[in-house]
Amino acid sequence: MHNELTKSDIKKMQEEIEHRKTVVRKEALEDVKEARAHGDLSENFEYHAAKKVKNQNESRIRYLERMIKTAVIVSDESAEDEVGMNNTVEVYVEEDGVTEKYKLVTTVRGNSLEGLISTESPMGKALLGHKVGERVYVEVNDGYGYYVVIRSIENTIDDGTDKLRSF
Repeated sequence: MHNELTKSDIKKMQEEIEHRKTVVRKEALEDVKEARAHGDLSENFEYHAAKKVKNQNESRIRYLERMIKTAVIVSDESAEDEVGMNNTVEVYVEEDGVTEKYKLVTTVRGNSLEGLISTESPMGKALLGHKVGERVYVEVNDGYGYYVVIRSIENTIDDGTDKLRSF
C-alpha cells in the first residue's frame, strides 16, 4: 500500500521522528531505568508503564519511517479556479440544506471533526478538480450518494499547523 503524501507531510513526519529519537526516546529510557531501580519488577507498575511508553514511542517511529518509505509524493498545487489539495471549499449540501466548509488534505492529516477531509474520502474524491458553481455527486457507496454545490474555493497555503494523525 502506498500513501499519498505531500512534501510538507514528509517534512512533518521527519521532524516528529527526530523529536521522538532525540527527546522522547531519552526520556523513556530514563523512566525505565529509574523504575527498574525500584526493585521487584514483577510487581513494579511504574516499570511496566515506562516500558509501555518506550515501546509505543519506538512503534510510532517505525510507523512514520514506513510511511515515508512507501509514500507517493503528490503535489499540493492546484489551478486557481478548481478544487485541489490544501484548498478550503465551501459546499452547499442539497439533501440537508446546510453549508459546510472543508479543507482537503492527505489521509495522514485528515480529521473530519476539525473540517479536514482526505482527498481519498468520498467527499474529497468528488470535489477534486471541480469549480465554483458546479453540482457534484458524492458517492458514499453503491446504494447511496448525495449532491453538493461548490460555493467557494479558497487557495490556502499549508502553514504546517495541521497535525498528523496518530494511530
